[in-house]
Amino acid sequence: MSDKIRWGVLSTSRHAAATWIPACQASQRGEVVAVASRDASRARQYASEHGIPRSFGDYESLLASPDVDAVYIPLPNHLHKEWTIKAAGAGKHVLCEKPLGLDAAQAEEMVAACHAAGVTLAEAFQWRHHPHAERTRELLRDGAIGDLRLIEAGFTFPLGRDGDVRWDPAKGGGALYDVGCYPVALARYVTGGEPLSVTAQATWGQTGVDDLLVATLEFPGGVFAKLHGGFNLPLDRYFRLVGTEGSLLVDYAYNAKANRPNIIRQYGPDWELQSTIELAPVDSYTLMIDDLSARLLAGRAPLFPAKDAIGNMRAIDALYQAARTGQTIRVAG
Repeated sequence: MSDKIRWGVLSTSRHAAATWIPACQASQRGEVVAVASRDASRARQYASEHGIPRSFGDYESLLASPDVDAVYIPLPNHLHKEWTIKAAGAGKHVLCEKPLGLDAAQAEEMVAACHAAGVTLAEAFQWRHHPHAERTRELLRDGAIGDLRLIEAGFTFPLGRDGDVRWDPAKGGGALYDVGCYPVALARYVTGGEPLSVTAQATWGQTGVDDLLVATLEFPGGVFAKLHGGFNLPLDRYFRLVGTEGSLLVDYAYNAKANRPNIIRQYGPDWELQSTIELAPVDSYTLMIDDLSARLLAGRAPLFPAKDAIGNMRAIDALYQAARTGQTIRVAG
């Protein structure tokens, strides 16, 4: 039995080249063995540039390769469902970029297809594998800030490229799908529950997608979350957890890299800094790939089962409905 999972990449995207591929190449339990594009020459060039042994001129040929165990899917959002289901049919495990689908119904269909095929499906929220995440949740469990009452979280950046796929409503564009999904997942992660109801307001760009969405989510136990994601504000990614006895603040959240600060700041009830917890520099993408690859090799379930993505999509569905109607929306469960 091999000691590494052999990964193929369905896309020659900039995102994969900048983040996922080098992370996998640094992994102890995974290796990138192939890449596919709908343009064979583009696939060959990309493979040569990034040190990938094999290239394919179409996605189906990569899926048919017996030398590939699992695939990473960084395709535009509207293609996630199609190619996840096709990969499952080819017997490949799947790591799919967020959001898993365009709505909860798509996510449910993808999870069901992978289950029926006997393959693993995971959503690529790599930040959940970073020590920021688990250490913060440990502090909450230990009562470091008393009882959690409020979550503040945001992820914004200026998306200046007019032709970017994230502006295209037909391809699953929009700030909530792209970056707002991170604070939504963060709120569900730290509470360990699903929102009961949501409200939201948004501004809509020229193409019709949301370029800024601001939301309030009510969780069980009297916990509220104030979240936002946007394409029209400066780069910012953070979360702040406020309890009855203090708060925790994490900057550089969601895609922490090995060359960026990895700090949790703990404040007391009067906003005095009580402690600064500095974590060792790590690449959360590599941590995600190592963990998932090790679990695939051992035949174990992923740390974050794909059904979690269904919960995230239900919340996103409700948030879009709230933003479009101006109503408070109960979250289906």
